[in-house]
Amino acid sequence: MVELDRIDHSILRELQKNSRITVTELAARVGLSKTPCQVRMRRLEEQGYITGYTTLVNQTKLGLSHVAFAQVTLSDTSSKALAAFNEAVKRISAVEQCHMMAANFDYLLKIRTRNMAEYRQVLGEQVSSLPHVLQTSTFVVMESVKDTGI
Repeated sequence: MVELDRIDHSILRELQKNSRITVTELAARVGLSKTPCQVRMRRLEEQGYITGYTTLVNQTKLGLSHVAFAQVTLSDTSSKALAAFNEAVKRISAVEQCHMMAANFDYLLKIRTRNMAEYRQVLGEQVSSLPHVLQTSTFVVMESVKDTGI
């Protein structure tokens, strides 16, 4: 695996800003011609630095403006229990992110819903019924100051 240089990092930054940028424009921004830029992009994809291209959607315009973070503590943290939780949480569409934590709780979930009532339903009926959930604690977002969207 080739170590990334300044140009590789520039390519990644530009693609994170706008993955629909043309290769010609990307090459100009990072100081390369088109073909070497394409070669580097392909290498970054093959080596797993670029895992895909996506569209960022304005969730508020879709009516999904309520964001909460839920700390989840499990009753069992064996490998089998963690795997069961991991697989089950992936099926809850309102959960945008799920991170296993090194903290006094086990997981941190970012949950996006239309409103508090819908959040309460997701938490009470879906998150709380996930395998091995012992306890949850909620933090509601008042304002997003910085959100890269991914």
